[in-house]
Amino acid sequence: MSPSETLIALFGGVFAVLVVASLIGGALRWRLQPGQSSAVVDNLNSRIKAWWWMIGLLALAFWGGKNGVIALFAFISFQALREFISVTHTRIGDHRALLWCFFCFLPLQYWLIAIDWYGLFSILIPVYAFLLLPISATLGADTTRFLERAAKVQWGLMICVYCISHVPALLTLEIPGFAGRNPQLIVFLVLTVQSSDVFQYVWGKLFGKHKLSPEISPSKTLEGLVGGVLTSTAVGAALWWITPFNVWQAAFIALVINILGFFGGFVLSAIKRDRGLKDWGAMIEGHGGMLDRVDSISFSAPIFFHIVRYWWVPG
Repeated sequence: MSPSETLIALFGGVFAVLVVASLIGGALRWRLQPGQSSAVVDNLNSRIKAWWWMIGLLALAFWGGKNGVIALFAFISFQALREFISVTHTRIGDHRALLWCFFCFLPLQYWLIAIDWYGLFSILIPVYAFLLLPISATLGADTTRFLERAAKVQWGLMICVYCISHVPALLTLEIPGFAGRNPQLIVFLVLTVQSSDVFQYVWGKLFGKHKLSPEISPSKTLEGLVGGVLTSTAVGAALWWITPFNVWQAAFIALVINILGFFGGFVLSAIKRDRGLKDWGAMIEGHGGMLDRVDSISFSAPIFFHIVRYWWVPG
């Protein structure tokens, strides 16, 4: 199949799964007694409804080509960074640094991806933003909790912009024999990691008994983690045909990014608990905020990008 036909088939398969999930959710609601409600069923249907919107937006972005994908993930980064900064302690002295984050480094990072300038894309935030942001903050002449405030701003920029930007950066890689198919790498990454979140939720609800860390994430269980990671690793192995990997390579890479994805959610859950929050926001029905949905992607995307870049890109 051609690259466009492959993407159509992939999204067609995903939409078919959503149709089945919607039918199951509808059947579960129909089985309830008149006037009866179930928090689990309501949450399930809310999540399915949100997935329709999210997959639809992703399909629309792919239809728009490289610039469409870059624009989508730039928007995701903006919303995630807004959520992160809104729950962290900042002062008037940080406003100049925040302006640099939102209106300079964020758009510049994605512009560098659009023009395929990997050399600067890879160091813009870890080096230049790392140095410039605290310099900018010092001009506010406010030393109250300065180290803590500077670290929070830099951490938010790294997680929400630098890490997430590695998803569209996959489009810039030149892989022999894979020309025109780089969008399939994004599909592989997103489907594998996001399915891990879904399967961890399902396995945890069905068989979860041993809590991993109630203080950090009360709903996560050992059974959910193992079942979810193994099931989504099988999903990644089954998707080997849309990648330059063979079956075993796809399975290994899926396992790695699923484990990283889990710890992404775990680390950001620890930050939420520190701030006394359940969710980062309420932007996505049934899922919380944007950062609740892309926390796993933020940790897995850079690792996936560099695995592909150093294993499959010559030179």
